[in-house]
Amino acid sequence: MQAINKSHVQTLALVALMIGAGVAMAGTGSTTFDSVWTTITDWMQGTLGRVLVGMMILTGIGAGVLRQSLMSFVVGVGGGVGLYAAPDIIESIMTATLPASVKAAEALLALPVTL
Repeated sequence: MQAINKSHVQTLALVALMIGAGVAMAGTGSTTFDSVWTTITDWMQGTLGRVLVGMMILTGIGAGVLRQSLMSFVVGVGGGVGLYAAPDIIESIMTATLPASVKAAEALLALPVTL
């Protein structure tokens, strides 16, 4: 059996990286669920979201008084803040751009490849 040549492994890794980059960008242009996302975001950060946040905090206060512990209150406040901030967090994670990836791609293209 032939020994695996280092240049062959590097070439295969480069080809896999190029194929993977195309797949990674494949799902970024669709607007199919934009209306659903906008509706959910409006609910969570609109009047309905504020009412739910208030109810979570009030429930936490009530449970905290009954259990004589502040943890229920803290969980209610944390859940309310999490509910209100969730759309912004999801939006920032899913639409993140990586400027370093552009520089990395340019550096990969500038590498002298000899076969």
